[in-house]
Amino acid sequence: MRKPIIAGNWKLNKTIAEAEELAAALVADLADVRDTEVIIAPVYTALSRVAEILENSPIQLAAQNCYPQETGAYTGEVSPLMLKDAGCSAVIIGHSERRQLLEETDQLINLKVKKTLETGLLAILCVGETLEERENGEMLEVLTAQIKGSLADLTSDQMADLVIAYEPVWAIGTGKTASNEQAQEAHSFIRGLIQGLFDPETAAACRILYGGSVKPDNVDGLMAQDDIDGALVGGASLKIEDFSRIVRFGQ
Repeated sequence: MRKPIIAGNWKLNKTIAEAEELAAALVADLADVRDTEVIIAPVYTALSRVAEILENSPIQLAAQNCYPQETGAYTGEVSPLMLKDAGCSAVIIGHSERRQLLEETDQLINLKVKKTLETGLLAILCVGETLEERENGEMLEVLTAQIKGSLADLTSDQMADLVIAYEPVWAIGTGKTASNEQAQEAHSFIRGLIQGLFDPETAAACRILYGGSVKPDNVDGLMAQDDIDGALVGGASLKIEDFSRIVRFGQ
């Protein structure tokens, strides 16, 4: 059985005080959750303070990005080692906004994945196609290139500490959500890619999350799909009631 993951990507939101308030509310509200892994990803400036609040709770802390070096002359960057020191246990890598706005390549993302795993952190690798790519029939080609490039030279053992988040770019922050069938098709295809790159056991164990306007009113249908193992939640993760309902999907 693949244990579900519900991860909240707070993006560029919440001051330190606001992040502390939301984290404390989540700790209180989700204290009884055991069958689902819960992860939240605040901005860098709030990480260490939120880590203190999450201590002794089942909620895990993630960063939204990292740089693939431990130390050095890399102004403005933060390494996985430093994120671990701040209390993180996971890192989101290759989010579509970073691929598009900051032109991150699969090669750079691959380096980030490797360094994150070497540091002992969970890597949450994001992949997904744009609306134009989907309408041009290029979705499978794009996913294949992103998966192969981002996972280059990884071993099946390393894949145990990697989660994939499928995020159709056209559904992120737009209010549009891939239908249950569209999401399942993409997730099944990704699992097949993992099997081809590694082996059936690795593919069966790999957790694949859906991201893209996940809300309380659509999470149950998405989570009922065979190959969807959780959600990477954006805007709804900033609202205690919405995120709590998503974490408690199917109830």
